[in-house]
Amino acid sequence: SYSRPVISDSYQLSLTESRHPVVEGMVPDRFVPNDCHLDEDTRVHIITGPNMAGKSTYMRQIALIQLMAQMGSFIPAKEAKLGVVDRIFTRVGAYDDLSMGQSTFMVEMNETANILNNATSRSLIILDEIGRGTSTYDGVSIAWSVAEYIHEKIGAKCLFATHYHAMNKLSVNFKGIANFNIAVKEMRGDIIFLRKIIEGGTDKSYGIEVAKLAGLPKEVISRSREVMKHF
Repeated sequence: SYSRPVISDSYQLSLTESRHPVVEGMVPDRFVPNDCHLDEDTRVHIITGPNMAGKSTYMRQIALIQLMAQMGSFIPAKEAKLGVVDRIFTRVGAYDDLSMGQSTFMVEMNETANILNNATSRSLIILDEIGRGTSTYDGVSIAWSVAEYIHEKIGAKCLFATHYHAMNKLSVNFKGIANFNIAVKEMRGDIIFLRKIIEGGTDKSYGIEVAKLAGLPKEVISRSREVMKHF
């Protein structure tokens, strides 16, 4: 079920029912396809939603499909119209380099600096959380400024996943920034991941629900909900 992409010299990245070429092989008949449309009018997507919902898979499949198309491969999507990119930049995951004296946050900032100093308007940028290794206000300030810089100074196509819900307000300030989130369904205190990207931001990360799924003691989950209400 791969299709032949239409490659051009345009800015466009348009995918219909795209899939992750590796993950879909691990969950036959259960992978949920998603669309993605980036162009000169809307070039930055702010993506919110809970951990485990599929944000990282979604963003990686977009980058992989772009790479596969430029290699000359058929791609896992119903339809694709792709402009050629000069590079794909990613800032994904968390790790340190203690032997070089670099913390997780410093590695994250080094990777981000490399992107901001080398990306062009013809690049594709995938950012999976920026600013999580420092204080909340420091982190959201850096994340906001990075998204703003990519939109205003670089002009690259960018998918930016974040748990800083304040970032959704960027779409009010900039016409070229749009909000998306991963849909979930709440049922009697539990959540079901629908794996579907929908338009609009969300103000929920469902962190406590994910902690419950991971098996944290009931007392910790209950107390977490009490503390959250207090905050």
